[in-house]
Amino acid sequence: MKYPGTSSPFVSTSPGNGELVPGSRGGSADVGLKTGQCRIPRLRADASRNRERIVAAAREVFVEYGADAPLDEIARRAGVGNATVYRHFVDRRELSREVALSVMRRLADRAETAVVEEADPFEALRRYVHAAADERVGALCLLLSGSVNDHDPDVLEARDRLERAAEDVMVRARSSGQLRADVAAGDLFLALSQLTRPLPGRCCVDFDRFVHRHLEVFLDGLQAPARSILPGSAATIEELRKPA
Repeated sequence: MKYPGTSSPFVSTSPGNGELVPGSRGGSADVGLKTGQCRIPRLRADASRNRERIVAAAREVFVEYGADAPLDEIARRAGVGNATVYRHFVDRRELSREVALSVMRRLADRAETAVVEEADPFEALRRYVHAAADERVGALCLLLSGSVNDHDPDVLEARDRLERAAEDVMVRARSSGQLRADVAAGDLFLALSQLTRPLPGRCCVDFDRFVHRHLEVFLDGLQAPARSILPGSAATIEELRKPA
């Protein structure tokens, strides 16, 4: 089975006629239209690409360094200056929120797609586990560290959707008799976060090449009939959300 991997000039309007003037750094993010048409404000294409690069880079860096990852490193990997980061995100908390929302929404999409497209429930789980690694599930450490407001309506909505989607994948696999009964969604997310986080330092530079290999070993351990008795009790999502 093959598992997928992860990862315009400024314009403004000339005074009076509303025509586009390429190369001008206007003070507005509006894209000008000819006189008589509506002006629809939107993020300039280059600014939108910068924002996407910053969020993508932040996902990687938060996985590697945790919630206190250096913003300088995020800017460097995104290929932008620090000032560009702060133009898009006023502080670390706002950037953390955007990254958490992006990861949760993408993970929920992957889970829902796996359920629809995979007839075999355990293959849907397998597909989701590998997709979660590619989507940098470890960046959700932001939710556990207090870096993101737990009461933010958008965060609550994205989190609830992700939890429902992940639970659905596991319930289907368990109901089919292929997933052992003594594991829960919390176990899944904890193991994924640990198995997909690079080792510190430079001792394992190309860590990604090991991730999917080790995830297959993990998936073997999830299959029923269970080959061992697990110590303790299953980790639930509710337990992960409890304050320290």
